[in-house]
Amino acid sequence: MSIRAIIVDTAGTTTDLNFIQDVLFPYSKKAMADFLTQNQDNALVDYCISDVKDIALEPDASLERVTEILNQWIEEDRKVTPLKTLQGLIWKQGYNRSEFKGHIYPDFIDNIERILAANIRIYSFSSGSVDAQKLLFSHTDAGDLTAHFSGHFDTRTGNKLDKQAYSNICNTISLKPKQMLFISDMVEELKAADAAGMLTCQMVREPNSRTAKFKIITSFDELEC
Repeated sequence: MSIRAIIVDTAGTTTDLNFIQDVLFPYSKKAMADFLTQNQDNALVDYCISDVKDIALEPDASLERVTEILNQWIEEDRKVTPLKTLQGLIWKQGYNRSEFKGHIYPDFIDNIERILAANIRIYSFSSGSVDAQKLLFSHTDAGDLTAHFSGHFDTRTGNKLDKQAYSNICNTISLKPKQMLFISDMVEELKAADAAGMLTCQMVREPNSRTAKFKIITSFDELEC
């Protein structure tokens, strides 16, 4: 059964993890307090604030306290939906102000057309929100890449370490698991995708990366399709 779709991870696979950790995370932490103050009456932001209070079990938390919780979650790299949603909104502000561009590995950019020419659809799955993924892929040094993607998935689909998340992707795309290849640098994510029946491939960009039984590539140039 031939591959019909490739699902790519972002950080460490299509995007340099250092860009996430050294540019995007610090930017969202620095901007969080002012962003919440200025946008707390926005319906989506207000919903996220309420969600943070629920998750933290602090229903009466002040806006200042909510900011502290969110910034602590940034430090811990927590994969929680309200944080990821707010970060996406803050990063949109940064992209629109041209304060940074989205980093995408050149080998991924160079191979997009080859993948599509093989009649294979491309999707991304990240703990970052769908909006954050679209911003990342639309503000690159190579221009707007979003037209090359058939869709994006985030934590609303499920936890990336949970088999069910990958089953949900299969159901959404309406393909059988063995028609889909998931590429990630993270062993735990690959294990979850494998448990759901997907084909898997580990991207190893750093020589000291933890590996497992999965097929390994060090660049999208090595991807057979």
